[in-house]
Amino acid sequence: MASSPPLALGRMAPTLPVRDIERAYLAYNAVFGFEKTFQNGTPVGFMILKKDGAELHLSLQKDLRPPAFNMAHLLVSSADEACRRCQEHGFRIIKTLQDKDYGLRAFVFADADGNRIDVAEIL
Repeated sequence: MASSPPLALGRMAPTLPVRDIERAYLAYNAVFGFEKTFQNGTPVGFMILKKDGAELHLSLQKDLRPPAFNMAHLLVSSADEACRRCQEHGFRIIKTLQDKDYGLRAFVFADADGNRIDVAEIL
């Protein structure tokens, strides 16, 4: 059997379903500094947000039923600051901030649409 050539991977961006795309954008902008780089539709039904090396896609879903699992994992420079900002802007903390035995300081929040995001800082 012939060996396959290596497969390089590029960017991978999670898509979060949201009930109100502008509200979601404003929240992710305020908490993490994400900037809108693309939007599509009238009314807008899809939006791309970027900040540093992170990219987040928002998809308008009026009949959203959020899953009870984490939708994305975000590495940050300060988990403490990220958690503070999430609380300040009304995101619900699902798992409290704590040091993990696998080398991360992490917490999980749910946004206004119930999307759960795991946030961590490498220790």
